[in-house]
Amino acid sequence: MSATAEIITMLTCLVEAWNAGDATAYAARFTEDADYISFDGTHTQGRQAIESSHRWLFEGPLKGSTMAAPDSDVEVKPLADGAALLISQGGTAVDGRRRDSIVTLTAVRTPEGWRFASFQNTRVTS
Repeated sequence: MSATAEIITMLTCLVEAWNAGDATAYAARFTEDADYISFDGTHTQGRQAIESSHRWLFEGPLKGSTMAAPDSDVEVKPLADGAALLISQGGTAVDGRRRDSIVTLTAVRTPEGWRFASFQNTRVTS
């Protein structure tokens, strides 16, 4: 499997974990020291903090929300050997209201396989 295919598969696993409300599986796709910036500018650092914050979200305000699957417009741009930038349109739906976003992630190859070292969610306004 190519690096691009592996990275897109990892993004798909991230979406599946969100849709299952599984904070542990969601956070597992990130490096131990990942940076996670949400649409409102909240900056979460580290896999454990990402898991904790998403557990709270999945059990509270985002319970039952869904994340859109990656579409064919996902861009994977190699940055260096073992590092790539990923840009994808997507978003979440909460209580039937869709919130469109563009997300950028940095993927890095680790001994455990590809993981995301950074995540930035930018809301798209109409």
